[in-house]
Amino acid sequence: MQKIIAFLLFSYFLIGCSTAQFPYSTSNKKAIKLFEEAQKAPELYFDQQKGPNYPKGIEIANQALEKDPNFWEAHLLIAELYERSNDYKNAIVHYKRALEIDPNHSVSGSTLYYLSAVQLAVGQYDDANTNIERFLRNPNASDQLIGLARQIQANAKFAKNAVQNPKPFKPVNIGPGINTGFPEYFPTMTVDGKTIFFTRQISDPRVEHYFAQEDFYISNFGDDKIWSASFAMPPNVNTINNEGAPTIAPDGKSLIFVGCSDESGIYYGENREGKGSCDLFFTQKIGNKWTNPINLPGNVNTMHWETQPSLSADGKTLYFIRGLRNRDGKRDADIYVSYLQQDGTWGTAQRLPNTVNTPYAEESVHIHPDGRTLYFASRGHVGMGGSDLFVSRMDDNGNWSKPENLGYPINTVNDENSLVVAPTGEIAFFASNREGGYGDLDIYYFELPEELRPVKTLYFDGRVFDAVSKNSIPGHFQLTDLKTGKVMIISDADKTDGTFMVALPINREYAISVTYPGYFPYTLNFNLLIPDGKDSYHLDIPLNPETSQQENVLANVFFDLGKSTLRPESKIELNDFVAYLKRNPKIKIELGGHTDSRGNKDENLKLSNDRAKTVYDYLVANGVLANRLSYKGFGSTQPIYSDDAISKLGSDIEKEQAHQKNRRTVYTILP
Repeated sequence: MQKIIAFLLFSYFLIGCSTAQFPYSTSNKKAIKLFEEAQKAPELYFDQQKGPNYPKGIEIANQALEKDPNFWEAHLLIAELYERSNDYKNAIVHYKRALEIDPNHSVSGSTLYYLSAVQLAVGQYDDANTNIERFLRNPNASDQLIGLARQIQANAKFAKNAVQNPKPFKPVNIGPGINTGFPEYFPTMTVDGKTIFFTRQISDPRVEHYFAQEDFYISNFGDDKIWSASFAMPPNVNTINNEGAPTIAPDGKSLIFVGCSDESGIYYGENREGKGSCDLFFTQKIGNKWTNPINLPGNVNTMHWETQPSLSADGKTLYFIRGLRNRDGKRDADIYVSYLQQDGTWGTAQRLPNTVNTPYAEESVHIHPDGRTLYFASRGHVGMGGSDLFVSRMDDNGNWSKPENLGYPINTVNDENSLVVAPTGEIAFFASNREGGYGDLDIYYFELPEELRPVKTLYFDGRVFDAVSKNSIPGHFQLTDLKTGKVMIISDADKTDGTFMVALPINREYAISVTYPGYFPYTLNFNLLIPDGKDSYHLDIPLNPETSQQENVLANVFFDLGKSTLRPESKIELNDFVAYLKRNPKIKIELGGHTDSRGNKDENLKLSNDRAKTVYDYLVANGVLANRLSYKGFGSTQPIYSDDAISKLGSDIEKEQAHQKNRRTVYTILP
C-alpha cells in the first residue's frame, strides 16, 4: 500500500481555489471546457464501491492537453488526480511538466511543495530535498505549508541516510496456518509465544453495501514449529459487526478487543452496548469457554473512536488509540493510557506526552511484556514519510524516551504498522501486502536488530492446587521487584483448572506470592539477574490449608552470609506476612530456621536458631502478639535434599541450588 501523503492539505483544483484564476494559461476554449469537466468528473462519476472516479477525471483532462499541451493547469489537475489515486510516479511527471511550462505559475511556489511530497513518497530523496529547499527559499511561501515543508525536508534527509545504512531485515511469511487470501493483520500473542490472536477481514454477504467484516482468529504453535490452522473466536465474541485488534493477557485468558457499531451507530451486536463509533470490549476465558463480551468497565470508552488496545503483562496498564476531530475538523489519533483501579474498573485515560504523540496520527501501539518498551506507528515523527514504526523506552521515573525510528528497510516508502514483538524480544511480527504472500495483507516475522530489542521476558507457568485434596485453586499472584519493592505484576489462576502463566522480565529479582482465602501464603524467589539459559519455568504450586501441619517456606527472607542479620529486601515478604497474621488473629505459628550441612553442626544449629529469632523479633516489633509466636533452630537436621541426593546431581549449579533450598526460614501452625 503506497503512503497517503498527509502533507497535502491544499488542493489546486478539486477544492476549487484555483478555478477562480482567470484568465487561464490557454486561450483554447475547448481545452478550458474539457478542463472544467475534468474537475467535476470524480464526483459526477462517483462509484459506490470505489469512491470518486479519478481515472475519469484524468481521461478528460488529458483530452484538454490534446487541445493545448502547454495548458499547465491541466497538468496540475492530472498530477493531483494521480496523487489521490496513489499513483505518485505519474503525479511527479505532471507536476514537473507544469513547472517546465511556467516555473513561476505559483507565486507561493506551492507546486514545488507538492512535488517534493510525492517524490518523498516514492523514495526520490535527493530530488525531494532539492525541491523543498527551493520552496522554503521562496519569500512568498505559504505560512500554512512551511512547518510541513520542514518536516518533508527532515524526512528526506533521514530517509536518504537510512537507506545508505540499512538494518538487517529478512521477513518470513508466517505460513498458511494463519495467512489466507483475505487480509490478516494486528497480531498479538501470549507470553509463552505459543498462541497468536489476529484480525482477519472476511467476506460476509450479511453486511449491507460492504459485504465484508472483521473477526478475529486464533492459531497455536505446534511441536513441529508450524502455526496450526487458525480458527475463529466463538460466535458470542465474533459478530456480524467488526471485531478486531485484540490484546491478550499473558496467560491467554483475558482479552480486550475492538468492537464497532453498524451503520446506525447504535447496534454493537447482541447483548452489547457501546458509547460511540468503536469501543473496547472485554471477555474472559473460564475453562474452555469465553464469556459474553462487555463494554470495558470504567472510563476508557467515550463518544470518540477507541481502538488498537495493548495490555501490559501486569494486567494493570492499558495503552490504546483514541481518534477524534481536531480544531480544523480533521481526524487525529493519539496514544492514550489507562490504569486498572482497585475496584476492577479502568481509570480515566490520559494522553501520552508529546514526546510520543505528535499533531499527526499515531496508531498500532504495542507495549512489550517487559512493561517498559513501547512500539508504535506514527506519521508525525521524522522518518521515511507517511506511517513509520518507532520504539520508545520508559525510564525508572516513568518518562518516555525520544522515539527511535526502526530504520530501513523495516520502514519503507510503504505504510508500516501493527508491529508486535515476541516476549523474548528477538522476533517481531507485522502485517504487509508485499509480493510473494497468500493474498492482500499477510502476517510476517523477522529477527529484530539487537539495538531495537526490549528487555527479554520469560514466563512462569503451572497449576495451583490444594496440597491435601489436590483440587484446583484460583490462586492470586503478586510479583514484587525485590530491589525497589514495587509490585510489578498481579494475576490470577484460572477459576476452573487453577492453571496460570505469569510474565518475568529478566534483569530483576522477584518475590512471588500466591494467596487464596483459607490457605497459607506460598512464596517463591526468582533471581533473573543471573542468566541460567532458561526461557521458561514450570512449577505446580500446592497451597497448604490453614489447618495443615506442613511447613511453609518464607522464600524471600534473606540473611547476611554466616549471620542472623536480615537483608533489607527481606522486609517485603515479612511485611506481607505481618499483614496476613493480623488478618488471621487466631493463627499461632512456630518459626523454624534451617541451614545446609556444610560447616560445623553446632554453629549451624546456633545460626539457625538466631535467624528464627530475628524473624520472630521482626514480627513482634511490627505488631504481631508475642504469645502467638515461637521459634526454633534445626540446623541441618531436616534437609529437603540429603547430602547423598545432592552428591548425585549432575552439575555444581544444581548442587548449589539444592544447598540453597536446604537453607530456609519456615513456619508451621501450632495447635
